[in-house]
Amino acid sequence: MTGYYIIIGISMLVSWYISWKLKSKFEYYSNVHLKNGLSGKEVAEKMLRDNGINDVQVISVPGQLTDHYNPENKTVNLSEGVYMQRNAAAAAVAAHECGHAVQHARGYSMLQLRSKLVPVVQISSNLMQFVLIAGIVIMTATQTFENPKGNTLVLMIGVIMFAFTTLFAFVTLPVEYDASNRAMRWLKETGTVTSEEFIGVQDSLKWAARTYVVAAIGSLAQLLYWASLLMGGRRD
Repeated sequence: MTGYYIIIGISMLVSWYISWKLKSKFEYYSNVHLKNGLSGKEVAEKMLRDNGINDVQVISVPGQLTDHYNPENKTVNLSEGVYMQRNAAAAAVAAHECGHAVQHARGYSMLQLRSKLVPVVQISSNLMQFVLIAGIVIMTATQTFENPKGNTLVLMIGVIMFAFTTLFAFVTLPVEYDASNRAMRWLKETGTVTSEEFIGVQDSLKWAARTYVVAAIGSLAQLLYWASLLMGGRRD
């Protein structure tokens, strides 16, 4: 399984670099203070109001880069730093998460699709590694001269489960990019940030989006590896 470990290694290195770059960007743009003096919380609340959304609450959650929108209880969850700070990085994150709230309110199709995939992906993510390993063991143990591929049923189930997680990763891409585009458009059109501040917002969201791109490509590479084993490829 050397090929698999190479794929994992490359994915981890690229992911680490993107994460490091993202954190450094946010640290840099955290020093670009908003001239309007609005905090991340206030930016989020303003964007929600401007989009006619009155049933979503903006709350603070612990951690760093733990920001997210929860469609189940309709809350925009901002990390403590973003919630309180008054800079370009905080404005970018707050507006992005509100972008998801706007998607939810407008019935954005890709967000709806992602929500429908969540239950299946949760089950697949918890079980697929065990199923894949079991599939390899069973396939190897049952290989004979008459049946050189062996029994591949369990491995096939594992590959199908992995395919759902990969599909989820790719469906996430347009959802995240659309949320960022909504955020940037609102920030620019309403004049919530200046031209200088907007550069920081744009750069921050660009690097944030790349984390999802790397995750999707890494997932696809692993899926193709497991699929090649299923189709009779080498295991080394």
